Amino acid sequence: MMGEQNPHAELMRLVNGYQVSQAIHVAATLGIADFLGDGPRTSDDLAAAAGVHAPSLHRVLRALAAVGVVREEADRRFSLTPMGQCLRSNADRPVGPWAEYVGRPYHWLSWGDLLHAVRTGESAFRRLHGADLWEWRERRPEEGAVFDRAMTALSLRVAEAAVAAYDFSRFRRVVDVGGGHGAILAAVLAAHPAARGVLFDQPGVVAGAEAVLRGAGVADRCEVVGGSFFEAVPGGGDAYLLKAILHDWDDAEAEAILRNCRRAVARGGALLVLERVVAPPNVDPVTKFSDLNMMVMTGGRERAEAEFATLLAAAGFRMAAVVRTETPFSVIEGVPI
Repeated sequence: MMGEQNPHAELMRLVNGYQVSQAIHVAATLGIADFLGDGPRTSDDLAAAAGVHAPSLHRVLRALAAVGVVREEADRRFSLTPMGQCLRSNADRPVGPWAEYVGRPYHWLSWGDLLHAVRTGESAFRRLHGADLWEWRERRPEEGAVFDRAMTALSLRVAEAAVAAYDFSRFRRVVDVGGGHGAILAAVLAAHPAARGVLFDQPGVVAGAEAVLRGAGVADRCEVVGGSFFEAVPGGGDAYLLKAILHDWDDAEAEAILRNCRRAVARGGALLVLERVVAPPNVDPVTKFSDLNMMVMTGGRERAEAEFATLLAAAGFRMAAVVRTETPFSVIEGVPI
């Protein structure tokens, strides 16, 4: 019947999804959306701007036009669609940095070893590269820079949604644990001018935070501290914020991070965990495929609400609330016990 889904065609679309992912990765890495920011251009013109082979770029662009990322016009000219606008570097919610990251060879090859992870429980990344993800990227600053850009871009939308959904106004000193370049903390401080913040991450990571903090107008209210959350976290905060940190680690490692937060939190303070929460069966593919990404790349996992409650309790917190946002992330509030 008309309108019914064709199971074969739909499954083939899913099976071949990697092709679309890689084509978008190429366009993002080459900056095609920025080149199209002022209007349509020919594929030859775009190839000259990007310094690539013109006939090959044309073939990528016409394929992306078929899935709605760009629009193909007459005379081999292309323009941006609303979807393609999200690849621009100045987009309100940029997707380009994430598309650039997920197509990097080390990420791509690790996903290609998913079967090994399923057979053994071992991180595919560690098997392929002989080190954990963090050690490997620390030795390759260029890859760390791509990853940091992707995390900052993703954090913009999550930050906006978290500030809209959760009341941060009672906190006066917010410590962002593993906060990267500070996109989440900057949003919280910008929304609450009386608050001060501490951005805490590895020294090589927080070294790149100044532009984000200054751009948000909060640098004068934010202390930047380098260190390892497995050793200790800065003390005296009345809110300890962890965005997309716990899912990188197994339960024992995640508990160790939380115990350090428990030691540091001020009396009457709170733990604020921003993470995806695994939904009931048959829904929410975003979180469940993110869970596979953790299995492949880090050995970590996404967790269900009950699993978060158990993890927090083991570290000395009671789960007080789970506040949903308009993104796949929730704010999980823990109070010291």
